[in-house]
Amino acid sequence: MITHIDGILEEKNPAFVVVDVNGIGYMLNISLNTFSALPEKGRVRLFTHLSIREDAHVLFGFHNKEEREMFRHLISVSGVGPSTARIVLSGMNAQECASAIVNEDVGAFKGVKGIGAKTAERIIVDLKNKVDADLIVGEKLFSSNNTIKIEALSALVVLGVDKKKAENIISKAIADNGDDLSVEDLVKLTLKSL
Repeated sequence: MITHIDGILEEKNPAFVVVDVNGIGYMLNISLNTFSALPEKGRVRLFTHLSIREDAHVLFGFHNKEEREMFRHLISVSGVGPSTARIVLSGMNAQECASAIVNEDVGAFKGVKGIGAKTAERIIVDLKNKVDADLIVGEKLFSSNNTIKIEALSALVVLGVDKKKAENIISKAIADNGDDLSVEDLVKLTLKSL
């Protein structure tokens, strides 16, 4: 499986991009949110999902892991294919989508082309307990570019600490001590708080 592509952005359209990686051009279908987040030209990294059908292999690109995670949640719902999931994520970002699911906002999904009332309800029912509550926060604390928090969280999970509990304690430690802590300090503070 291809997890991400890092290369030069050669072509950018609202529906797809072409990224050159060592002389090979990869066409990736994207959402409007990813389109807006990308530069016009230059080096980019897109997180990917490969959709394999009988008649095609289609690569989807996402500007962050949260959008890819939401895409994967959406396509796990019966009646929602990759194209529909991409349209959903073009109309709302991953946080808004998670919020609509948790708040059971059927109208947010019914407004998307290709999704009727039954499919909207199915999305909410199927994903209500799967959607990561962290996505609801406007600016996710554990964003992909915040490696210290991610490393501390990973270390704590490996040590057997529940992920949700660790996230909450890390958030509190950062709020109390500032965000310039090292991974070791963050882990120590978190373990003391248990």
